[in-house]
Amino acid sequence: MSPAPRSSRGLGADLADVGKVLDELTEVVGQARSMPMSASCVVNRAEVLGLVEELRSRLPDALGKAQDVLGDRAGVVDDGHREAERVLAGAQAERRRMLAQTDVVKVARGEADAILQEAHEQAEAMRAEVEDYVDAKLANFEIVLTKTLEAVERGRHKLSGAHELDALREDVDARPLPG
Repeated sequence: MSPAPRSSRGLGADLADVGKVLDELTEVVGQARSMPMSASCVVNRAEVLGLVEELRSRLPDALGKAQDVLGDRAGVVDDGHREAERVLAGAQAERRRMLAQTDVVKVARGEADAILQEAHEQAEAMRAEVEDYVDAKLANFEIVLTKTLEAVERGRHKLSGAHELDALREDVDARPLPG
């Protein structure tokens, strides 16, 4: 049997071909004529050597491809580790950014609460000032009104007093003079 030509098939196909050649070699040895009273057998030298040569020709390709796959595997694993580290570094950076934003939000909320508290306090102080101002103005107005009412009352009293004098004059004029 002559060696099969090398192909550009994948590692699985080359290993399958090597397996077939090994199966053929096993079959040749298994069907070989036994030597009487011995574990030895007679095999066709050319056939066995052809199969061994075919194995020899296929194994370097299969082994080379296997080593390439193992080398690729190591490269893929290394690439995976590098990618995992990159993703992890990105996630940690995002985590730090989000924590910083959370801190910023907390600070902003604190400042907003302080501003609101100060605004409430200022509004309350302004309300108290306005109430005091209005109370003072109303008190002044009350004083002015009281004085105005007193002046009106005095004026009315004077007016009513003038009528009394007129009535007294009429009374006096109507009385006969003594004498």
